[in-house]
Amino acid sequence: MERTAITELAQRMKQNVEKVIVGKQETMELLFVALFTGGHVLLEDVPGTGKTLLAKAIAKSIDGQFKRIQFTPDLLPTDLSGMNVYSQKSGEFHFRPGPIFTNILLADEINRATPRTQSSLLECMEERQVSIDGETYVLDKPFLVLATQNPLDNYGTFPLPEAQLDRFMLKLKMGYPTFEEGVDILKRFRTEDPLAAIEPVAAQEEIIAAQQYYVNVRVEDAILAYIVRLVEATRQHPDIALGASPRASQALLRAVQAYAIVKGRDYVIPDDVKAMLAPVLSHRLLFHHHQHSRETQAEQALQSIMRQVAVPAEPVASE
Repeated sequence: MERTAITELAQRMKQNVEKVIVGKQETMELLFVALFTGGHVLLEDVPGTGKTLLAKAIAKSIDGQFKRIQFTPDLLPTDLSGMNVYSQKSGEFHFRPGPIFTNILLADEINRATPRTQSSLLECMEERQVSIDGETYVLDKPFLVLATQNPLDNYGTFPLPEAQLDRFMLKLKMGYPTFEEGVDILKRFRTEDPLAAIEPVAAQEEIIAAQQYYVNVRVEDAILAYIVRLVEATRQHPDIALGASPRASQALLRAVQAYAIVKGRDYVIPDDVKAMLAPVLSHRLLFHHHQHSRETQAEQALQSIMRQVAVPAEPVASE
């Protein structure tokens, strides 16, 4: 698969999802970045902003399976992964797969599950496989986890520790619609559900091919140095107690390569790095004092860092 084919793939998917989701073009593009790189996404937003609808629309667009798990304190790891069940008819144990075996998994309110269950999900996200009673089962491809958190209601929750937050490639928000978008939403959903009319516009094999290609996007040494300087600056910022890790640098590199393809280029420019900096790094930073929300602090710190770090010259287009 060539770069132009992947760009066209992203455009087809975007136009298809827009039949259901009003606005949120930037959020869609960033979800495609995660899909093309095999990363996972943390969606932190209030209920009712279209997170489940967006996940279902993407799954239908790639003709993939969609499953949703409502995380609760009594949810067990086996409720995610599945278990071996004894059959009286055959006299043997048979593996009954859990909802983790899907293409698009919506992990709703992940911070309401116990740390043990959270860890089991994150292990599946990282290893792309499940081990049950000594047997290993490989997860389907493509595999994308969209985990949600409610930023307002923290009663009875188990916040994800920094080491587990670091496993998510991107952190995104849906946000409320504008007035015009709100009116359009009412018009679209007044008489029928447009999700039912969504048809696949991409094959799963195309997504897998895109995941193999994006690493070929050209990244100049000056861009690599720019990424490292930005990440190092998070470790030296006076308000940040824990800066971004080397894993964050690698995630940022992968994200900007896929973002360049979505934007129609086979090379990375500094604006790609700027666009992906907050989605990749904001949830990976720990601050000395919580004067504002963590997201607000991260946004202010990263904006300050981008102003301080020198921007390299844009690479010359290869086309």
